[in-house]
Amino acid sequence: MIKSGLPDLVVNGVSTAAGGTYGNVKIDGVGKVSGDIDAKTIKANGVIRMNGAVKAEEMDCDGKLTVGGNLAVGRIRLDGLVSVKGIMSGEHLDLHGLINVKGDCEIEKFDGEGVFEVDGLLSVGTLNIKLQGRAKAREIGVESMVIRQVPRSVWSKLWSWMSTKFVPELQATTIEGDDIDLEYTKAQVVRGNRVVIGKGCVIDRVEYKTELKVNPGATIKERVKTGG
Repeated sequence: MIKSGLPDLVVNGVSTAAGGTYGNVKIDGVGKVSGDIDAKTIKANGVIRMNGAVKAEEMDCDGKLTVGGNLAVGRIRLDGLVSVKGIMSGEHLDLHGLINVKGDCEIEKFDGEGVFEVDGLLSVGTLNIKLQGRAKAREIGVESMVIRQVPRSVWSKLWSWMSTKFVPELQATTIEGDDIDLEYTKAQVVRGNRVVIGKGCVIDRVEYKTELKVNPGATIKERVKTGG
């Protein structure tokens, strides 16, 4: 989509702006955008609330962002706390913090460090996350995924003591993909072609076609080979 010649939106301090179609959007401070917004780039720093749907080619957020509708972005970098009330979609998500999506989430490439919570289906081409807390998704469908745990720091030790929400692990009902490599994951069913169940995993049932590797520190109740 060509957005040349469109006006830019710049918000500084504590302010409210209207939705619309823009070239570049820059928000610094405490801001609220009323209505849907469609832009080439969005750069948000501070505490930002966008009440409608958001669409952009690129987005960079540092702070706390709330999106009241759907979020559709080509490339997005999130550093902080992000809440999406609708559906999220994009090509590349680079996460450094916590993201909560109430609907489905469809991303071609999803990597970074932090925590994700998806109430619907998480559909990803390539998923590579280092967990800093308890991540959740009802169902996960991927081509390939790697789940690891960030090395414990003073920060993580403090917060894990205060709340189990900060215990680094992934919880899901079903995980399905081609190449699956998990650590510190709790799931009812893991289904894949090549599957690695690493340390800290508790899985009710693993279905694999060609290869299954299991760490001695993992627990699997049932293993089923479905390939020839």
